[in-house]
Amino acid sequence: MQRGGSDCVVMERKSEKAKPKTHLIFAYGTLKRGFPNHYLMEELMSQDDAVLVGSYSTEECYPLVCGPHGIPYLINLPGSGHRVKGEVYAVSEGAVAVLDEFEGVSAGCYERLPVAAVEGGERVEAEAYWGHRRFGELLWKTKGEVGLKAYGVEEMKEYVRKENRSGGRNTILDLVP
Repeated sequence: MQRGGSDCVVMERKSEKAKPKTHLIFAYGTLKRGFPNHYLMEELMSQDDAVLVGSYSTEECYPLVCGPHGIPYLINLPGSGHRVKGEVYAVSEGAVAVLDEFEGVSAGCYERLPVAAVEGGERVEAEAYWGHRRFGELLWKTKGEVGLKAYGVEEMKEYVRKENRSGGRNTILDLVP
């Protein structure tokens, strides 16, 4: 307890122990601030499961393209495309499980794999949700091997939320034989 300047008593609260943030996640699409699925990152931050580290770009060039329903996909083809702009979040193990589910990792929509990200001379080893290897290169080729530097407002106009899609699913898997 401390005494305030006007003889009022100020109670000191013991803060709860912060959850460890053991993963860095590079968000390049709809999870970024100002985009349709950022609400999920906001929920994770409000539960102390995520913290925004800052804006970063991939160290290497990679393809970033939009697939069916305007869904963005980072394709793991180093040396193609551009250095992609995004945001890095430090997240807990629990947040990784939530994000894996959201991104459809077990369904084969995305793979969570390492990516190096840089900003102002600082380099971090993060993980990104990459378009699954079963369709990534095919999607890149169907887009004429032309990619984006960043997922932006124009691309967001084409995005269709999962609940508004036919069957509530990600039709990118229809490309996979």
